[in-house]
Amino acid sequence: MNKRYSLHHIHSADEFTFSPAEYSYFKYGDKSYAEKFARELFDGFISENELLLDTDKEIVVLPSPYMAIPTASNFLCFFFKKHLDFYLFQKGKKSSILSKINRNHTYITDYGNLNFEDRKNLIANDTYYIDKDFLRGKLCIFIDDIKITGSHEYTVNRILDEYSVEADFMFLYYAELMNFDLDPKIENFFNYYAVKNVNHVAEVMNKESFEFNTRIVKYILGLESSNFDYLTSKVKREQMDLLLELAISNNYHLIKEYENNINTLTQTELYYGY
Repeated sequence: MNKRYSLHHIHSADEFTFSPAEYSYFKYGDKSYAEKFARELFDGFISENELLLDTDKEIVVLPSPYMAIPTASNFLCFFFKKHLDFYLFQKGKKSSILSKINRNHTYITDYGNLNFEDRKNLIANDTYYIDKDFLRGKLCIFIDDIKITGSHEYTVNRILDEYSVEADFMFLYYAELMNFDLDPKIENFFNYYAVKNVNHVAEVMNKESFEFNTRIVKYILGLESSNFDYLTSKVKREQMDLLLELAISNNYHLIKEYENNINTLTQTELYYGY
């Protein structure tokens, strides 16, 4: 079985059934919207797919592939799992299991600016690992925030085929582009709708509901020096300490374009005696 469900369908470039502003904040680390979207996604999913969960199979939920730093969809997946597990609890069933597809590389290209072929080629250069024995015979629910060209789903299906994973698969999206006459760059329209510059990023980072994800880490590391210095003056030093830890964990220190800002973070750590 290989099925798909999306809560919101994008047919127009200027009329939407979800808030682009909320989506933009979500993409830049505001977890409160991940929680909101997860509740909406679960309610929509269960209203149409309750029979799918009437199974004795173990259920595994997986966000979009990442290396060490979670994507925004990982937080959507985490909150979705909470609602799913409470539902399963009410049915007297076992809780779901959180898993992931591991990836070994990263890129600095702004994914939202690419068409299908460019997206497919970009992520095809990555290497992935999935535990096929662990997934065998289970119901696997893959959760992502938005489907624009389908390149991620294409890649996941390719991985499943390569590893000969024997399981049932369900792809869930908060939103999906249905009108393919629209430019795929509409994804960046949503990404940058409310978070357009370093001032907006600083505002998001100062929210209690903020948590780093891959997008915002790459954004900060790619800032030119004056904007980077401005941002570091507007947020807590502990956040910059964590940023350095995350950057190293994802091997961003090996990417030339991020070198200067990582060196600045390192010097700050040394200055404070770490």
